[in-house]
Amino acid sequence: METCRATLLAMALAALLAPGAGSPVRGKATRHKLLLVSFDGFRWDYDQDVDTPNLDAMTQDGVKARYMTPAFVTMTSPCHFTLVTGKYIENHGVVHNMFYNTTSKVKLPYHATLAIERWWDNGSVPIWITAQRQGLKSGSFFYPGGNVTYQGMAVTQSRKEGIFHNYSKEQEWRANIDTVMRWFTQDGLDLVTLYFGEPDSTGHKFGPESEERRSMVRQVDRTVGYLRQRVQESGLAGNLNLVITSDHGMTTVHKEAGDLVEFHQFANFSFKDIEFELLDYGPNGMLLPKEGQLDAVYRALKDAHPRLHVYKKEEFPPAFHYANNTRITPLLMYSDPGYVIHGRLNVQFNRGEHGFDNGHQDMKTIFRAVGPSFWAGLEVGPFESVHVYELLCRLLGIQPEPNDGRLATLLPLLRPDQHCPDAAPRTSGRLPLVMALTTVVALLVKLV
Repeated sequence: METCRATLLAMALAALLAPGAGSPVRGKATRHKLLLVSFDGFRWDYDQDVDTPNLDAMTQDGVKARYMTPAFVTMTSPCHFTLVTGKYIENHGVVHNMFYNTTSKVKLPYHATLAIERWWDNGSVPIWITAQRQGLKSGSFFYPGGNVTYQGMAVTQSRKEGIFHNYSKEQEWRANIDTVMRWFTQDGLDLVTLYFGEPDSTGHKFGPESEERRSMVRQVDRTVGYLRQRVQESGLAGNLNLVITSDHGMTTVHKEAGDLVEFHQFANFSFKDIEFELLDYGPNGMLLPKEGQLDAVYRALKDAHPRLHVYKKEEFPPAFHYANNTRITPLLMYSDPGYVIHGRLNVQFNRGEHGFDNGHQDMKTIFRAVGPSFWAGLEVGPFESVHVYELLCRLLGIQPEPNDGRLATLLPLLRPDQHCPDAAPRTSGRLPLVMALTTVVALLVKLV
């Protein structure tokens, strides 16, 4: 690794010192296409107890992060929307997998929420729409949030899974990849986001340490191999950047623990004081107390259980970037890793769960990338998922919307001649001065 970094630094310095390094760049590069793939619930270390030759080959040919830290709350829809908006969850507003309304008391499950336009279109514009506004064509295949309109605009091509969709069929995965390849080659799409619901579903049902999960990771790896094969066969290898990532990790639920978090067992708490509740969804909860009962309910819950962390909205830890949104109720909470929150009854039976503190190592996830814009054989340190959006926009050569990410964080993943989206590589191989300086500074930071 140190050898690789030293080599990169030497290349950047050589480019900086070369005669004519500050000369203007002529012409424009051919715009590369971009495929963002998410394997839901792929924990950062799932490739360490399973042979993954295709993911390993992708690392050799491209870039790998040690791990990626998702946004809090570590749920599917909120974290996926952070990837395509570059915003923390409190700023993009998709604060939960479920649509809910504290006035009407309506609560809708995950699949139904995927079709609720007002849940997604609440001020933030995802990368599909930004790309289309700037003349590109985009597609979403099962990706959360990709099947509704934003400010009156729909994605060019989209597919949405049904409520009873079976996420685990490998042949269907290959058929979906074939469809995406046609979107690129026949329909002229520039950007596609492709979603797979595994290994999340298997991790929930059997637990992250199970043989079933390991088997599913092998299936994911075979799918990565098929995907890269189809990229080659479709003639896209020299013109497509492939990014593979996920939304969050997974940890084992302590189902048989003697100290379960059970609201119906709390001595000083009563549901009679609650106007609206969103509990029994992993380790997270929201409560709207009845008028005049906020302080009493807070006092009853604050120290009700050592593994439950209850806050008034305005006191929620700001480092989570979660509570400062109008959709968040006056009281919110989360539990310790491995513990889920049970409300009126114990109705959660998963062996694996997510939604926990994003600082917990089991919540970390993966980031891999390969293509003409990326270095080969580069491994980088951890980073937050909020920075991915700026990278995606740079790869497409589009102007990003206002966001919470920093392009400088992930710019070192790109080859120096890709740092400027409108600039073609010079035939001499030299970099413009600013570009070379950017590379040198970024690599020096990485070496420290």
